[in-house]
Amino acid sequence: MLMALLHEIRMPAWFPSWMRKQVGVWGVVWLAGLALGRAQPAANLPAGAAVERDCLAHLTLADAQGMALERNWDLLAAAAGVNGATAQKIIAHEFPNPTLSLYSSLINVDSLPNSTSAGNGVWDRSYDTVFAVNQLLEIGGKRRRRQESAQAGFESAKAQFLDAKRTLDLGVAKAYIGAAQAEESVRVLMQSAGTLRQEAALAQVRFKAGEISSSDKSQIEISAERFELDARAAETAAAQARVALEVLLGVPRPRADCVLAERLEGLAGSTELGNTNSAGTWRPDVIAAETAWRKTEADLRLQKAYRIPDPTVLGQYEHEPPEAMNSVGFGVSFPLPLWNRNRGNILAAQAARDQARLAFEKAQAQAVAEIATAILAYEDALRRWTQYRQSIRPKSEHVRETKAYAYQRGGTSLLDLLVAERDDNDVRLAATQSAGDTALAIAALRAATMEIQPSLVKK
Repeated sequence: MLMALLHEIRMPAWFPSWMRKQVGVWGVVWLAGLALGRAQPAANLPAGAAVERDCLAHLTLADAQGMALERNWDLLAAAAGVNGATAQKIIAHEFPNPTLSLYSSLINVDSLPNSTSAGNGVWDRSYDTVFAVNQLLEIGGKRRRRQESAQAGFESAKAQFLDAKRTLDLGVAKAYIGAAQAEESVRVLMQSAGTLRQEAALAQVRFKAGEISSSDKSQIEISAERFELDARAAETAAAQARVALEVLLGVPRPRADCVLAERLEGLAGSTELGNTNSAGTWRPDVIAAETAWRKTEADLRLQKAYRIPDPTVLGQYEHEPPEAMNSVGFGVSFPLPLWNRNRGNILAAQAARDQARLAFEKAQAQAVAEIATAILAYEDALRRWTQYRQSIRPKSEHVRETKAYAYQRGGTSLLDLLVAERDDNDVRLAATQSAGDTALAIAALRAATMEIQPSLVKK
């Protein structure tokens, strides 16, 4: 599972050491897929269909976030970025390869078949044959600076992956809560329609008894039908919300098949709010911006180190038959920094460093602002939902029941009954909206205050 990137890569002891040392994102994804494949039944179902069906049959918010962690395409792409940064670390630790050269000179083109008195063997002919090896040596701390840059890039990629996971959790929560809110709206509208259908049945009895007119009976039936139509529209919206949720979960064929296991009121009543005292210092996006800044500083030091020319040392063996002695030679070469002192690249690296520093400061300010905004939004949404739940909704229901009771006994007009029914329906929909706002505020507050240990991105 990709959960290995969210902890300190604590894998079982039987895992190979190289898998524990490296990130191993795709390897872990492969193992997760293998485990899911083994859990599939032997029925004639498409690959992964049975597992997908079981996961979607009773889907909690935590299950949805875990499923998205393993299957969301954007998150898998972010994981590939971590592997790319790991490759750059490997490249930064590698030495430049030596260059082997072999050449012959002093070849007599006038008498090639008899170019030596000793015979026609190539090794015995009077050719000047040279074997040489050239090795570039990096000096001035270039290799160390390159490794610092690669390490900072790796840490930035891991922090970006964790921030993508944080953002994905929030996106899944929003989609899940949106679907739950749409389903709750369906229940409210169907309940309102059912209540009016009961009133319509009683109105039919009163109409036959001559107590009300046919227009009164028709008005009640029309109101019930309107609520039913609104409920069908809400059902469509709920199905669309479930489709959006399945897209985030990485379902190959999203068709609104998921069944939500949690109700909206339970989501709004959650007490897991995260660290409300967080200052946003250890948020993944802030750490990613800070490590990106460190990378640009290492790149600047690397460009300054390039002002020092790197020497190339030479060792050669020379074969000169038949009279001359075999010999060896040594040498060194390096570019003369007369016209190019790498000034342009240094200035570009300085500009990139300044931009990265400003981006880091902006990320810090945004994190603080998001936390403050999330806390204010949560407090306001909770206050409104509490007011609806404890005061407004019970009063509205009492008024509706009183008006219905009075109408059944001829104590109030049809208009008063319909107004009470519509007002109560609006109140319950508003209460549903406030519960959804509270649940969304909780999810946003968790995402805003989500922190990680800086040591997590260094491995």
